[in-house]
Amino acid sequence: MKIKPIEEIKAFLQTIADEMEIELVDVEFKQGREPALTAFIDVEGGVDLDTCEAFHRAIDPALDELDPTFGAPYTLNVSSPGLDRPLKTQRDFDKCMGEDVEVKLFAPMKGRKLFEAKLVAYDGNCVTLEEGGESFKLELNKIAKICRAIKFE
Repeated sequence: MKIKPIEEIKAFLQTIADEMEIELVDVEFKQGREPALTAFIDVEGGVDLDTCEAFHRAIDPALDELDPTFGAPYTLNVSSPGLDRPLKTQRDFDKCMGEDVEVKLFAPMKGRKLFEAKLVAYDGNCVTLEEGGESFKLELNKIAKICRAIKFE
């Protein structure tokens, strides 16, 4: 199925999200037997079902005008990115600064590929982590995934 560039779709939806004071975290399109366009959103205090429904109602008719699939049918989903969402943007890193993060590396460092450490700095290319009183820097291109550490009490 042919679709418009995802960045074009995201930019189109961003204006609606801005008007509604919603953070548009990401947009993805999954091809297959049941194609689906999913918008991942966040709001201060967390996303609830009412927020997802309101955003869905706002973008559904607008997407009909944009026609991202050139007339082909698809399912529209609106979702929270989840607690374990990867940190991607400056805002994501700022929100987690000083908190524990889980880092998965492409290749082992110090004999490990998985770290849970405190995020102490981010400069766009590297993160600085603190673990056991020791600080160390990691380049983003060495990180497979970095997300907020989830702790169950």
